[in-house]
Amino acid sequence: MSNINRPYDIVVWGATGFAGRLVSEYLTEQYTPNNISLALGGRSADRLDSVEADLTAKTETWDNIPIVIGDATDPESLHEITQDTRVICTTVGPYTKYGTPLVEACIETQTEYCDLTGEINWVREMVDRFHDAAVNADTRIIHSCGFDSVPADIGTLLVQSFATENFDTHCEMVRVYLEEGNGGVSGGTLASFAELFDAASDDTVTQQTLQNPYSLAPPGERDGIDSGEQRYPQNDEFQSVWTAPSPMAPINERVLRRSNALLGYPWGREFRCAEVIPTGSGIGGVVGASVVAGGIMLFTAAMSVDPVRSGIRQFVFPAPGEGPTRQQIKDGYFTVRAVGRCTTADGPVTIETEFSSELDPGYGSTARMLAESAMCLLRDEIDSPVSGGILTPASGIGKPLATRLRDIGFNITVGEQDKSASS
Repeated sequence: MSNINRPYDIVVWGATGFAGRLVSEYLTEQYTPNNISLALGGRSADRLDSVEADLTAKTETWDNIPIVIGDATDPESLHEITQDTRVICTTVGPYTKYGTPLVEACIETQTEYCDLTGEINWVREMVDRFHDAAVNADTRIIHSCGFDSVPADIGTLLVQSFATENFDTHCEMVRVYLEEGNGGVSGGTLASFAELFDAASDDTVTQQTLQNPYSLAPPGERDGIDSGEQRYPQNDEFQSVWTAPSPMAPINERVLRRSNALLGYPWGREFRCAEVIPTGSGIGGVVGASVVAGGIMLFTAAMSVDPVRSGIRQFVFPAPGEGPTRQQIKDGYFTVRAVGRCTTADGPVTIETEFSSELDPGYGSTARMLAESAMCLLRDEIDSPVSGGILTPASGIGKPLATRLRDIGFNITVGEQDKSASS
C-alpha cells in the first residue's frame, strides 16, 4: 500500500490539546500550503473549528485547514484518518490509555507515525506487540520525539558518529548531562506521568520494565552490563563535578540502548550510558545533588502510594489541557550535553555534543522537535539502515533531524571536548 497519493501530508492528532495546538501553530507559521498539506485531528468538531479559526487568523498564507474527526478509542475512525494521511503526528496522551489503537491503525495503513511519549511501560508494550508487524509493513513508528528523548538520543548519535568518522571507533560510554533548563509542565504531561505509577502499582510487566535497564531492547537481548539509572549523588567520572539523578533517565537511557540495538550495535554490545544532572564541585555540589536526589526520592515515594497519588492528581496537578503561559514558553531554555569517551591509537579522546534551545524545553522546543520529526518522515530525510518497526529518533530518523533543528534555531554542535569543531 503506497501512502504517496493521500490527501494529507501530516495530520496533527490532538490539535485541540495544549501540546497539539503548539505543534499546529508551529507548522502553520513555519510552512505554507505549498509546502505541506496539513489537517487538524481530534474528537470535537467545535473545538477543532476554534483552533482552525485561530490559526488561519494568525497567518496570511493559510486560508483554511482541513479537519478530521475521530475517537482515540474507535479503531474504525482512526483507520479512516490514517489511510488519508502520510504522517500522523500525535500528542494525545496518556498514551497508555489512548495510544495503542492509533499505532495499530498506522501499521495497518502503512502510515508513518511520531509522538511525544515518555511512558516506557507503553513503549515496551508497543515493542512486544507491534514491532514485527511494523517491520513487515515497512512503516516507522517513532516514539519519544520531544524533550524525551531527542536531545539525549540524537546527541549520543552525533557523538558516536563523530567518533566513527574521525577516529574509526566508537565511545564505550556516553554520559548525558541536563546542564540547565527553565520551563513549565502541562496537565497532560503530568497525567501521563501519573499513568505510569498507576500501571506500576499492579502490573508486573510495567514493574519489570522499570527495573530492567534493557527493557526496551529487542526480545532476547534484554540484559547487559549497565546497572541502571543513578539514584544517589555521585562524583562524576567524566567531569570534576557532583551529579544528581535525572528524572528523565528511566526513559532516555532505555531509548539510547534501544537505538544501539536497532542500529545493529555500532556502539558495541558493552555500550554504557547514563543521564544525570550536574550540580557543581565541592560542598556546594554535594548539597545540590543531595537536594535533587532527595526531592526525586520523596516525590517518587509519594506517587507510589495510591491514595497519595490520587490526591496529588486531584489537588496539585493542573488539569489536562492546561500548561505554561506563552511568556513562560518564550522565556524558557535548556542545554543538554552528551559526552563520550573513546580509545584511539593516540590515547583516550573525549567527544561532546551540545544540544540547546532558547525556548521552553517541554513545550516550545518539544513542539518543534515533534513537528520536524514529522517533516523528516514526510520528506524521507532519513539516515538509518532501519526502514520499519517501533523505533527511536536516532534509529528511525538519525542525523537529518539535527540538521532540521539547527536550521530553525537550535544550537547543536559536536566535536572533541574543549574544541570548537562542529558537525
